[in-house]
Amino acid sequence: MATTQMSVAAVRAREGARTARGRRRGAGDGVWPYLFLFPVLGLLAVFFLAPLLTTLAYSFTKWGFFGDITWTGATNYLRLFQDPNFGTALLNTLIYSIVMLVSVPIAVVVAALLNRPGLRFAGFYRVLYFLPVVTMPVAVAIVWRMLYNGDFGLLNAFLSLFGIRGPYWLSTPGVSLVAIAVVGIWSSLGFNIIVLSAGLKSIPAELYEAAALDGASPVRQFRSITAPLLTPTTFFITVLTLIGSFQVFDLIFVMLGTGPNAARSQTLVYYFYSEGFLQNDKGYASAIGVVIIVLIALLTALQFRIQKKWVHYVS
Repeated sequence: MATTQMSVAAVRAREGARTARGRRRGAGDGVWPYLFLFPVLGLLAVFFLAPLLTTLAYSFTKWGFFGDITWTGATNYLRLFQDPNFGTALLNTLIYSIVMLVSVPIAVVVAALLNRPGLRFAGFYRVLYFLPVVTMPVAVAIVWRMLYNGDFGLLNAFLSLFGIRGPYWLSTPGVSLVAIAVVGIWSSLGFNIIVLSAGLKSIPAELYEAAALDGASPVRQFRSITAPLLTPTTFFITVLTLIGSFQVFDLIFVMLGTGPNAARSQTLVYYFYSEGFLQNDKGYASAIGVVIIVLIALLTALQFRIQKKWVHYVS
């Protein structure tokens, strides 16, 4: 009996020593993940965190034409919320973002159609939809600017076949911003379809087979199976679409230039560019950049909160 107790005590002592060595080894290994992450974290600090902090500091200053910097405190932010041009740019950005959200349900429907079993040339169709994504935005803007030309553009020529006189798409107030948003929808549709297609492939095929045996039509299957189970992916591309909408610049810059048409349809990023590089008011432009970052962060946080509630409601 005594021998058995001594054996048990010895086993426990060895296990305790082994556990202690494992803890010490684990504590020492905790340094290595940070060493491997250091290059990435260093790049993030240099190219993201440092410019962010620099922009925040510049937003409290005023820059002269010869590079002299004067500390002004919150003057730029007070001016910002009293500036009617900022209100116009914010309103245009919201309008553009709302129109761009149309691309989400369109992408969901197209992705569902492209993932139907037995569809021929599905890969070819995906390539066609994805081509605008890999095309340079400047090239896309130039081509669409020619299509939108009010005098000899292909779009107005097509409308004239039906006796419809098309407007000057890029110079008519209230039309130019929507016309540019249509180009944004067209150019981003392929990426959304690819992401949604990956989400559709994660849905078990047995659910559709059981629904078909119960007599559910394809539309009913889409409403009851595809749409609810695709919610996380849909919210993901919705977040990306809104963030990209708040950052739109290249399409407006190339399609509208820097004239009065651009001033009427300018977005927040275009207004940032105008104040920082055309007017050389870098302190005020930095304040605009900080507001853009805050708006995107708040919008993203709101979307994630809505997503949690929606997923809980669906489940």
